[in-house]
Amino acid sequence: MAKLYFHYATMNAGKSTMLLQASYNYQERGMLTVIFTAGLDNRAGKGQVASRIGLASDAIPFGPDDDLFSSIVEMHAAEPITCVFVDEAQFLSSDQVWQLARISDSVGIPVMAYGLRTDFQGKLFPGSQELLAIADELREVRTICFCGRKATMVVRVDAEGEVIHQGAQVEVGGNDKYVSLCRRHWAEKMRCD
Repeated sequence: MAKLYFHYATMNAGKSTMLLQASYNYQERGMLTVIFTAGLDNRAGKGQVASRIGLASDAIPFGPDDDLFSSIVEMHAAEPITCVFVDEAQFLSSDQVWQLARISDSVGIPVMAYGLRTDFQGKLFPGSQELLAIADELREVRTICFCGRKATMVVRVDAEGEVIHQGAQVEVGGNDKYVSLCRRHWAEKMRCD
């Protein structure tokens, strides 16, 4: 039975690396996979998923209004898809998460979504919120804070490395803009009492 999986973590935990490795494992056995990534994240180039350790693959960029269910059904009719992968899943809309659930439930294709759970202010992303609510399996990908504890939060920093306390929920960036921390150190940096 196909399932909807949500692999979540903070920044720099290796989510994209895991996605690319899992997709490669299918492809190595002659199976077709499809990779989607958020169209607004073009750090690796438009329609690219890349990891910090050098792995990369072409991907289909999605926007908030794209009908992923229809796209996948159309591709699957042309050539059977074994697994669907979604990078930057936090940027999915609620409707798109339900579309992915329909892919696993109605079409029988497993869907593996990878993304952040919360933003730099500790708030859930809409896509992550829906995935946490309806995914068949939740899998935490772990990374560590500078203190050695499990990092569960992220802060946004400016060019001088100073923590930013307010701003838009979405600002695409990597190590230059975000630092993963344990909850205790995140609260200290964000001055939460």
